[in-house]
Amino acid sequence: MAITYRPIGNDYSEEVINLILPIQQQEFNVPTNLSQQQDLLDIEQYYHQTGGGFWGAFDGDRLVGTIALIAYAPDGAALRKMFVRKEYRGKEHGIATALLDTLLRYAATRGIRDIYLGTVNFLHAARRFYEKKGFDQVTPDQLPPAFPRMMVDDVFYHYHR
Repeated sequence: MAITYRPIGNDYSEEVINLILPIQQQEFNVPTNLSQQQDLLDIEQYYHQTGGGFWGAFDGDRLVGTIALIAYAPDGAALRKMFVRKEYRGKEHGIATALLDTLLRYAATRGIRDIYLGTVNFLHAARRFYEKKGFDQVTPDQLPPAFPRMMVDDVFYHYHR
């Protein structure tokens, strides 16, 4: 079955939580929980209403990947919630690339030129992925003051269009 990509909202909150939390907590042992990610309970307020978006990758009706964008300035945004189920990862599936391409196309239509993201140091595959896609590592003091920083993030990247 072909993977499809589409914007998602609050009607998918439960599925998004069930995808993201196990990856964070069980697979990668990231010290976070739902109380630290209230955005997942109101996707439309935190993402769509900022001028950003939230997209899902679907295998049939099954949510297999996510990516999100919070617009914090007319030309600046934060990439968030980039997750793909383990069995759907890798170049052979191309889901992470397709999700990122979807986000970047959307950002271009909105005049968003600078996209920042935060991740954790030990997520080496994710870091390599962002670097291959044109993101440059930046120091925390290079982040815009309005960048919505997550407590667990300790490595940051910037993409300029």
